[in-house]
Amino acid sequence: MFISLQEPSLYTVKAILILDNDGDRLFAKYYDDTYPSVKEQKAFEKNIFNKTHRTDSEIALLEGLTVVYKSSIDLYFYVIGSSYENELMLMAVLNCLFDSLSQMLRKNVEKRALLENMEGLFLAVDEIVDGGVILESDPQQVVHRVALRVSRGCSPPSPHPLTLQGQTCYMYLRVGAYGLGY
Repeated sequence: MFISLQEPSLYTVKAILILDNDGDRLFAKYYDDTYPSVKEQKAFEKNIFNKTHRTDSEIALLEGLTVVYKSSIDLYFYVIGSSYENELMLMAVLNCLFDSLSQMLRKNVEKRALLENMEGLFLAVDEIVDGGVILESDPQQVVHRVALRVSRGCSPPSPHPLTLQGQTCYMYLRVGAYGLGY
């Protein structure tokens, strides 16, 4: 009997997705070229949604990939890894993302609140996973790091995307990029 062992790899996560209750993409970040075009990605997302939105389980094997997922009101959160990936590691990423967003959105994890705070979502995902490598699984640390990045003034997770801080950061970057000032 031949048993094939995979080489250990830090590249655990293939994609993180957030879909609405119609299966439409709100957020997607792919970390490899399994689905290189947007058309292929959206077809994959529709397939995942169709297979998972009516079930109560938290894990699925689909198209040779391990998919862990969770729903909240009108959102579906997905973390995708290869078929041989440890489901507990993927679930830790999913729970960290969900719990971080829950804290940042004051327990109001629903579509409208998420769309109003996309900056915070982008920062949180970048703190949790980088290039498919899991960096953090503690939601308190993620929220703390997002708050530190926001306090520097470049990306406020607020319901108003262009607050005074955001405008100041935008103007600084614009002036610096075009060499219009010092």
